[in-house]
Amino acid sequence: MAERLRSATSPYLRQHADNPVDWWPWSDAAFAEARRRDVPVLLSVGYAACHWCHVMAHESFEDDEVAAVINAGFVPIKVDREERPDVDAVYMAATTAMTGQGGWPMTAFLTPDGEAFHCGTYFPRDPFLEVLGAVRDAWADARDAVAERAGAVTEAIARTTSGMPAAPLDDAELAAAVETLSAEADTTHGGFGGAPKFPPSMTLDHLLRHHARTGNPEALAMVERTAEAMARGGIYDQLGGGFARYAVDAAWVVPHFEKMLADNAQLLGVYARLWRATGSELAERVAHETASFILRDLSTASRGFASSLDADTVVDGHGVEGLTYVWTPAQLREVLGDDDGARAAQVLGVTEQGTFEHGASTLQMPGDPDPDWWADVRARLRVARLERPQPHRDDKVVTAWNGIAIATLADAGAMMDQPLWVAAARQCATYLLSEHVVEGRLYRASRGGVVGDALAVAADHGDLVRGLLCLHQATGEAQWLESAVDLLDRAIELFGAGEDGGFYDVGSDAERLVVRPRDPSDGAEPSGQSAMAEALFTAAALTGSTRYRELAESTVQASGTLARRAPRFAGGVLAAAEALADGPRQVAVVGARAGGDGGVLLDASRVGVGAHHVDDDGDSGRAAELLHAARRAHTAGAVVVPGMPDMSGVPLLADRPLVDGGPAAYVCRGFVCDRPVTTPEEVTALLQPDR
Repeated sequence: MAERLRSATSPYLRQHADNPVDWWPWSDAAFAEARRRDVPVLLSVGYAACHWCHVMAHESFEDDEVAAVINAGFVPIKVDREERPDVDAVYMAATTAMTGQGGWPMTAFLTPDGEAFHCGTYFPRDPFLEVLGAVRDAWADARDAVAERAGAVTEAIARTTSGMPAAPLDDAELAAAVETLSAEADTTHGGFGGAPKFPPSMTLDHLLRHHARTGNPEALAMVERTAEAMARGGIYDQLGGGFARYAVDAAWVVPHFEKMLADNAQLLGVYARLWRATGSELAERVAHETASFILRDLSTASRGFASSLDADTVVDGHGVEGLTYVWTPAQLREVLGDDDGARAAQVLGVTEQGTFEHGASTLQMPGDPDPDWWADVRARLRVARLERPQPHRDDKVVTAWNGIAIATLADAGAMMDQPLWVAAARQCATYLLSEHVVEGRLYRASRGGVVGDALAVAADHGDLVRGLLCLHQATGEAQWLESAVDLLDRAIELFGAGEDGGFYDVGSDAERLVVRPRDPSDGAEPSGQSAMAEALFTAAALTGSTRYRELAESTVQASGTLARRAPRFAGGVLAAAEALADGPRQVAVVGARAGGDGGVLLDASRVGVGAHHVDDDGDSGRAAELLHAARRAHTAGAVVVPGMPDMSGVPLLADRPLVDGGPAAYVCRGFVCDRPVTTPEEVTALLQPDR
């Protein structure tokens, strides 16, 4: 019945192609069919890695009786929230307005004009049949009441798109945000609030920047406590690296097992920057293991990165959550033998009672075992785990999440001397720019090298621009800066909210929905507004553009009210505000050329102008030391660019000559520069905060 989904680029839609429900993809044709038949639309929104989406699909959408009721009384539309975040945003706002909460699967009933009049999330089979019957009867017998409710809901969600009053985030407000976070912090288990707990990636980055700028010890303590708790908990994959999406408990013991690109890309950056700030061996290990997970398990043939690994492992046609990852003491003994098995159970918190379900346990690591023993045991357990059924992979390539991956692989790779990470970021950027940009317009997603129909949203632009700007800094190549500026200028045109400041989530050229979404709050990933703020301030620092700087400031102010009221949901914009408050800081290292993998090379063709030459190993080493010092400095978002004096297409290198024919670093703050320096100690000293 659902043949229309079989050719979709979304794996989630394709999963439903064999349902007896006569699904339509989101399209004008589907709503035209609802008008022709004079029936409401049943909108079901989910994503491929969602456990409860699979449960509802098995209970209801694969059931012939339920499908018959749906097909007779509704036009059913299936949407992948990851491919159409604009549709998801509109109807999640409606769901939250009606029920007080949201989540996936999302179930909404719409008029043929797209207005929601009844919403919910997961429905078990029998209650779902009751809801279907009640909605069908209301549509037939109380149409006026349905229309009135639909209009009221549309008005309510339209009010949420008008934007909040602009408010500046000065030093006092930034300090107050940290105080609020401290009051909300879980001092026992790390993180903020209670269960369920999501990794607060953007908030951790915000706190790291605040600590770099001000030296506030509590800001760093919140990051260290949370990062260690997550890394030692069951939410972290102790065998394969990488994090699950969230923990269902307050102590990070039991995860919801899907592993998402966006989460892991952000957390790679958090742990790398925590290592830079503190030298933590745990943070260093987790950064390396998370990068390995991304490159090993999420790389695609196109050189982009896949969206996620499923929460469920399919066995005999049914999904079982966590089956791949959990262990019993007996299973450990079977793989490792009695002695190592018993020791591993103690080290990893695997008990006879179990910490998950059916006597199985997630793996935790509250302490640090003998490294040689653990390396051997970890390798043996990983091999054994690979023999188990594996979770499904959603291999669509989403622009925003790949932009985040480019940024963190490039940034962390350059910082931690990992050229393979930078090379992977470079390959991903090349793919996105060649395939996701069609006739000058950026698109949201592709699969198997084929781009989908959905236009990119503001977050796609902001995240990709930032990724390209990080890649420019890691490689010194001008092409990434040029592409970033082109995309950023287009985004300002498409998404700008005019006098209100900030940005809409969808472009002015996009399909017109019942409202134009505009949500400044950060969730598991940056909002369009905070992604654009980060992109704008970074571009301003790299180009010297006062226009970008002013737009960055106005975008931060447009989210200022939210940041003051609920800093946990404004981590991205607060991080941008910290960088703006710090200057921003700019470092140009002249006399060195970074290769495409982030490693420092000497450009003998450009050096040696005049009486002095730097085309020897000693000067190359000094250039590398300067660059190393700049990249390793704990700062609130400084930009660092290596290259040769007056290198074409790189504004930060203009009019910055060598010093006595040798390499030098130019350190500026807020577009005011110190004298050039020639030692790494001087670079480090100049990048110390003003406290």
